[in-house]
Amino acid sequence: MPTDSILATARQYLGLLPTVSVTMEPIKRGASGRTIVRVKTPGHPPFIGVHWTDERPDSANFVPVALFLKKARLRVPEILHDNSKRHVALVEDLGDIDLLSLKDRPFEEREPYYRSALSQVDRLFYQKPPKEFELMPPFDASLYRWEQEYFFDHLVEGFLGLDAETLRNDPVFTDLAERLGTGARHLVHRDFQSQNLLLRDGEAWLIDFQGLRRGRQEYDLASLIYDPYLAHTADERERLLSIWEEIADERPEDTIFRECAAQRLMQAMGAYGNILKKRGDEWYRQHIATAASLLQEVVAGTDLQAPLDPILKAAQSS
Repeated sequence: MPTDSILATARQYLGLLPTVSVTMEPIKRGASGRTIVRVKTPGHPPFIGVHWTDERPDSANFVPVALFLKKARLRVPEILHDNSKRHVALVEDLGDIDLLSLKDRPFEEREPYYRSALSQVDRLFYQKPPKEFELMPPFDASLYRWEQEYFFDHLVEGFLGLDAETLRNDPVFTDLAERLGTGARHLVHRDFQSQNLLLRDGEAWLIDFQGLRRGRQEYDLASLIYDPYLAHTADERERLLSIWEEIADERPEDTIFRECAAQRLMQAMGAYGNILKKRGDEWYRQHIATAASLLQEVVAGTDLQAPLDPILKAAQSS
């Protein structure tokens, strides 16, 4: 059992006798398929226990990526103990407050955290990992195409019950994957959204970064700015782009940015459909309509509008 492995590792790390009580509180976070708990025992500050399986190839990258990012002075949790042989890591506890938890607060109150998060991801983009460091495969045309297929399989067919074969054969999607698969190769978080930004000491901290790879920086920016969990207004999105411009001294090129937003929103909708089917987690259902509305806005006036329009209308009324 994953929790047994975490418990055994925690006892070994702390040097606890069998008679000392240890409690583990489940932490439900995202859809990574990992087991994450908060470990508590008398006389020690709490910490996080993480157990992963071989189901997802990026899970084993969590510890090496965390060590790399910490060395690069990014705000990530410290690895307290690595027991990769048992697929367990013990990690610094950053608390439970994430950016999503501030969704209903005024934008002005949230703004410093956005600035903090965007500053971190700007720093991330230009880090150079050691040559021996094994990143996940880069974002290329095949990976972008995989994300599209994920959308076709799990949202269009799995959730909506529609036929996606016409979409699969439409060259506008393969052309999009080809365009995005060329160009800049910065380091990207790959899931840079509000649930993966914990807030502590007035700053945003990155978590769930095991999917780190090379790709387009606009993908990470679009992941936060068009985050369906937060559903930013047009004015808020413009403010976030202005903050980015202050940090990076440039705005993302509009066409590429919108294409990355379209790609990311399709990926997110595929993920929501997959989670609903496999785990029955109804919390994600509400975000499908939001993501569809955002995607409809992003693709308006582009070649993606016509093929996606009936899908997005169905998703908004589902």
